[in-house]
Amino acid sequence: MNEKTPHPLVAFIPVVVLIAFLGVVIALFGSDSLNGGSQIALLMGMAVCVCISMTVYRVKWKTFEKQIKNTVGEVSITLLILLCVGMLAGSWMISGIVPTLIYYGVQIMSPQFFLISACMICALVSLLSGSSWTTIATIGVALLGIGHALGVSEAWTAGAIISGAYFGDKMSPLSDTTILASSSTGTDLFVHIRYMVYTTGPTFLITIVIFFITGLGAAGGTELQVSDYTEGLEHTFNISLWTLLVPLLTGVLIAKRVPSLIVLFASSVMAGIVALILQPHILCQIAGGNEINATTLTQGLAITYYGSTAVDTGNASLNDLISTSGMAGMLNTIWLILCAMCFGAAMVASKMIESITQMIISLVKSRVSLVSSTVGTGIFLNITTGDQFISIVLNANMYKEAYKEQGFESKLLSRTTEDAATVTSVLIPWNTCGMTQSTVLGVPTLTYLPYCFFNYLSPLMSIIVAVICEKTGNRKR
Repeated sequence: MNEKTPHPLVAFIPVVVLIAFLGVVIALFGSDSLNGGSQIALLMGMAVCVCISMTVYRVKWKTFEKQIKNTVGEVSITLLILLCVGMLAGSWMISGIVPTLIYYGVQIMSPQFFLISACMICALVSLLSGSSWTTIATIGVALLGIGHALGVSEAWTAGAIISGAYFGDKMSPLSDTTILASSSTGTDLFVHIRYMVYTTGPTFLITIVIFFITGLGAAGGTELQVSDYTEGLEHTFNISLWTLLVPLLTGVLIAKRVPSLIVLFASSVMAGIVALILQPHILCQIAGGNEINATTLTQGLAITYYGSTAVDTGNASLNDLISTSGMAGMLNTIWLILCAMCFGAAMVASKMIESITQMIISLVKSRVSLVSSTVGTGIFLNITTGDQFISIVLNANMYKEAYKEQGFESKLLSRTTEDAATVTSVLIPWNTCGMTQSTVLGVPTLTYLPYCFFNYLSPLMSIIVAVICEKTGNRKR
């Protein structure tokens, strides 16, 4: 019997099962649900999808195997990047880079203007680097520490960091997602970026206004709290501006468009060298040794890269802030991504995603409904496939013909895809972006989600602009 496309109502069954299991897991485990419960929910959803497809539609198991191999293969570099992000987070902290940034940052920045400053700094760094992940793993971690010392809520700080980072990533010609969205739809890269200004510009403006107004009402931490942080850091680390050579050299590598994986690894190695020179006493402490020698330094550096580190500063709150988990801390993230990829692969192989999308496209009658359905599908794909790259490619390919048939240029599709698939990925707990950023920042996805204004206003702005254009008859925007 030939493989058939399932009915849309049948195709929704695995999604409903996934959502039901996730609800139970969150109710039972709360913030610990990503440590294993969510992975089981994803595998249960996949099992239901496979079971229905094999028994009802006679889809062969080899079809699923092939799709899983292809899908996991597509994110293999992402998994390596995650391990390097773990190395980077540990080495930048123990080498004194992040402590130095926090030390000087809390003395320069004020609580009232911190949120808008954090958002705009991350936007600029991400725009220049083309990578929200690199921005959040480096300057984002430092800003989170500064916000903590200034008494700013970590949820608000994370929201400002992520909003800025994803704005810069979205608008940068160096960004892999921006290049992917334009190439997948056959749109010139710079035409795509210029066209995004109509939706992304107003969204970012609203975002920074929100952070500005919120910041004005912030009470902030006391001088004593800030003093406790600076004294604790100065007492524990060799605070030195020389440590900032590593971020500077990292920026040079980024400017030269060196691949992200190489940049992250090279930056980790440079930070390790700085740790050996400036923080040997901390490496010795991490290794559990009593004497600084080649053995304890090597052990301490290796643990910094791959394992958990805890440094005593005399301040319990500061101790939590500067603790790291290295590559090992990324294993839950990798585990979750693999399970999400398997669920997404099963939905693709069974043609259930195709069925749902075809149903949505059949209801499209106007520009507003076309843009709205593209936005909805982009978010749906982020939920079901667990990866923004897969979501971008699938979304672009599914709607390409529909946009042509209705006489719209490809740049409308590329912009709408970015407004939906790129920026909402970080809001999904089991998506590669959501899990990665929550792990790097140490803030659960559902905790920072309400404050990522740019990320959830972007798809709404895309629809609003479509409504305005349809009412005014303007097809240029």
